[in-house]
Amino acid sequence: MKLGDRSKRMASISLHHQQTRILVQAAAAACEDKKGLDTRILELDPVDAGLSDFFLVTSATNDRQAVAIADEIEHRLKKEFGVFPNSVEGRRNGEWVLLDYVDFVVHVFLAERRAFYDIERLRKSARPLTPAEFDAELKSALAAKTLAARKKASAKPKPAAPKAKPAPAKAPAKPKAKPAKKSVAKKTAVSKTAPKKPAKKSAPVKPAPAKKAAAKKPAAKKAAAKKPARKKS
Repeated sequence: MKLGDRSKRMASISLHHQQTRILVQAAAAACEDKKGLDTRILELDPVDAGLSDFFLVTSATNDRQAVAIADEIEHRLKKEFGVFPNSVEGRRNGEWVLLDYVDFVVHVFLAERRAFYDIERLRKSARPLTPAEFDAELKSALAAKTLAARKKASAKPKPAAPKAKPAPAKAPAKPKAKPAKKSVAKKTAVSKTAPKKPAKKSAPVKPAPAKKAAAKKPAAKKAAAKKPARKKS
């Protein structure tokens, strides 16, 4: 047997044992409601017990009360849990009514019959408990189980969030004219706000004196050419 299978089997046995304890507790409460006397729960040794895990023993003052206690146990377990006894014995006489639920057995005795058979003495290996002690143990076991379940749930890693599917690629949008206008407007705004610098005046270029003299020479030549040449005497 593998380790995982063994642990599962042990968990299943523990759960079944806990469910049996709940049924025994309900049967003990029925005994208390019907005024059963000296009610005891015997937790049997697994080696010595055979199939059953618990004996529930109570006493009645007369046979009618014994039958009423047995009827109340059977009715309550049937109504609240849907559980029926495997067999019922001694209901007609009422001296010793036995209800066999396989995992636990209920014994309803008349007081003198209980003292005669003395089941508690015969089951020396069993651990006797009062209904109050049994109830306290059951509540403690349920609280421990709840705490262990919460710790186990908190230790589990949380499932990762599903990854988002990538969106299909869209065609590139055409450039809009509005952003361009905004940039132009910004440029004009900058140019308006910027202070205008005065343009530098260029100094007048004076003509070189050499060029003026050169320009006057051809005029002198023209005047010399116009004067008539003097005749020699």
